[in-house]
Amino acid sequence: MPASQIDASDNQLLQKESSGKDTPSTTKIDIKRIFFLLLGLGVFLAIYYAPNWAPAIDPAGTEFPLSHEAKGALALFGLAAIWWVFEVVPIGVTSLAIGAAQALFLIRPAKIAFKDFMDPSVLFIFGSIVIGMVFTKTGLTKRIAYKMLSIIGEKTSRIYLGCFVMTAALTHLMAHTAVAATMFPLLMTIHALYVDKEGDKTRFGRGLFIGMAFVAGAGSIVTLLGAARGAVALGFYKDITNIDISFFELTMYMFPIGWLMVFLLWGYFMVFCKPEKDSIPGLQERSKKMYIELGAWTRNEIIALMIVFLIILVIALKNFVPIFANFDKTGVMLVGTICFFIFNILDIDDLEEIPWNIILLFAGAMSIGFCLWDTGAAKWLAVNWLQLFTDAPAIVFILGMAFFVMIMTNFIMNVAAIAISLPVALVIAPYLGVTGEVILFSSLVTAGMPFLLLVGAAPNAIAYNSKQFTTGQFVLYGIPASIVLMVVVWISVQFIWPLMGMKIYI
Repeated sequence: MPASQIDASDNQLLQKESSGKDTPSTTKIDIKRIFFLLLGLGVFLAIYYAPNWAPAIDPAGTEFPLSHEAKGALALFGLAAIWWVFEVVPIGVTSLAIGAAQALFLIRPAKIAFKDFMDPSVLFIFGSIVIGMVFTKTGLTKRIAYKMLSIIGEKTSRIYLGCFVMTAALTHLMAHTAVAATMFPLLMTIHALYVDKEGDKTRFGRGLFIGMAFVAGAGSIVTLLGAARGAVALGFYKDITNIDISFFELTMYMFPIGWLMVFLLWGYFMVFCKPEKDSIPGLQERSKKMYIELGAWTRNEIIALMIVFLIILVIALKNFVPIFANFDKTGVMLVGTICFFIFNILDIDDLEEIPWNIILLFAGAMSIGFCLWDTGAAKWLAVNWLQLFTDAPAIVFILGMAFFVMIMTNFIMNVAAIAISLPVALVIAPYLGVTGEVILFSSLVTAGMPFLLLVGAAPNAIAYNSKQFTTGQFVLYGIPASIVLMVVVWISVQFIWPLMGMKIYI
């Protein structure tokens, strides 16, 4: 072989080695990944092929049998939880497995299982993410971030607090998904000013993004504008009890709880995600200078802000102005998305930058949620769980109900978590001397704050796109935060709400 060819071959080999690609002989086997991959499959097969389980029986004596399809839904529920938490494959791929398993194992027809992947809620999340992209591309994110940092200063504790308060306040006026999508690029800009090299992972970054997701949930419980769950739950409660709870009554009882959680979460992340730096020297002056350097507002910034403002206004007015009542919020959000392309703020290249992994994550979450609901598996779980508290003290029953909703809302739609458990709880409540109102409000508190899994709420998944934490880390930070939440529910039931005039016991 000529020397030149030998040199060329050697160069190719060296390039291959330096690129970091393993040769077959040096490929490492990821034992942990394989273990959890097989564990998920094992749990699925063990539940799916297990003998029939006993039906659940509610206090009125009504039986809720667990069909073969419902058992299959529980099996899929177990597989998805393990694969999502330990991220054995990309989270969007786990979602695809959810749809495929329903079709192949005859849990639900393929047409229905995959139809949920384009549920309006998924498209609403898509539209919310597009808004975040618009804020970044037009420069609105930098304009807001620099202005905020020039006001709150250089201390990282105050940056935490400022970002959390801003997130929670915005959720009083707009959907927490849209708020998270809006705050995300702003937080990315702030973190870029904190690190020495773009892409570095830090404790400050973890606290900033996970904290944003958590406080978005805390703020969203305060009004009916923060999420759909409030309006649906109040309507559902009225249908069952014939008691109408107003917008302002909900806000009155939820305001102290939501903001108590915001400040507790700030303290929580200052302890568990204490920033590596106490301050960022020169940040305040640098922010002022960079804000000035942005210059005058551009055409795209103004148009984008007007479109976003109109989207928020129409969605907010749906609850108050009859002419807007029939406007679907997803339709409004998508019209705004279309307008960004009409006015050339976005183009085809931007569409290709959408984080489809996150969109697929929520598509799968909707599919497994509807699967548990449609097959009756969720109802079977709720009845069996609440039956454990029929002879318990009243406060234990209230907290047990809230805990069930908190756990379920990490896996399925929070509205569904309330809908499957509230009727059963309202049957049991009178026997224990508990009012329906406290059951409703305590459930709404925990339904708004799924701190354990990314699929629990859109802000969780949006925060994950920062690449500052893994799904496992999210769970680890979420466990203590969920305990704090349950303590706050107990304080609310025992002290705060009675002082505000809520009747707890009959």
